[in-house]
Amino acid sequence: MMKRALWQGVVSGAAGMAVMTLSEKAEQRWTARPNSYVPGRVLRRLLGLGECPGPRSLLWSNWAMHFGQGVALGVLRSIMAHVGLRGVWSSAKFAVVRVTNDQILENATGVGAPPSTWPRRELVVDLLHKAVYAFTTGVVADVLAARSGLGPGQRHAAARPGRRGDVGPVSWQAVSGR
Repeated sequence: MMKRALWQGVVSGAAGMAVMTLSEKAEQRWTARPNSYVPGRVLRRLLGLGECPGPRSLLWSNWAMHFGQGVALGVLRSIMAHVGLRGVWSSAKFAVVRVTNDQILENATGVGAPPSTWPRRELVVDLLHKAVYAFTTGVVADVLAARSGLGPGQRHAAARPGRRGDVGPVSWQAVSGR
């Protein structure tokens, strides 16, 4: 399962990042909002590189962090799908993970500030784009994982819906795919 989850997560995350980037560029064209170089600055701080010597280098750092984070987190969403956490609720949970990941890195490096201090419009735009990423990544991950059948959690739920103490776990062979 993990090998499939890995490559499918890379594909899912890349698809999510592509759609999110398109939505950001469309929104920026409509609102005249400038590009954000926060991801690039975060990456440079994490790598101990200091401030960027020029805009071209910052652009490459920005794209590397932007897509790198999206692809890496896509693997987590793929694992979610493989264990049976699929659908809209799982994508909504994943959106929270995506925003939280950004905020931890931005605040830990001193590049960003807590969202509670942001202007309301900026916060809404950021959350919208992260939701586009999360739901696109989720759809792709869910479709790819479904090709392998039900996840262990879904098999457990098929025995008796809900979180029940009187229903034992599915067999280890069913979980490991053996």
